[in-house]
Amino acid sequence: MTESIPPTDEQTIRCPRLGHQIPFSFCRIENEGLPCFKTLDCWYVHFPVETHLKAELTPEQWEKAFDRPSGPKMASLLELIEQAGKVKKQES
Repeated sequence: MTESIPPTDEQTIRCPRLGHQIPFSFCRIENEGLPCFKTLDCWYVHFPVETHLKAELTPEQWEKAFDRPSGPKMASLLELIEQAGKVKKQES
């Protein structure tokens, strides 16, 4: 677990927000091009995700993704549904 290379799309985990299997690449851009706020919680057991993202993101991007209060749950769910639909459309 010392390697900071993110998992490939073949490795998926169950998303606690969406309820189905997703790859790290989705978590990485789920939040308007930034990582989902839960990315650190979900992926830390699979690789050093915090180290990887801190090296990849600017301090401003890090703050926007992880150091901001979350919005109302219903708004988050609606955003996730919309984003999942866009991803599904891109995959087709």
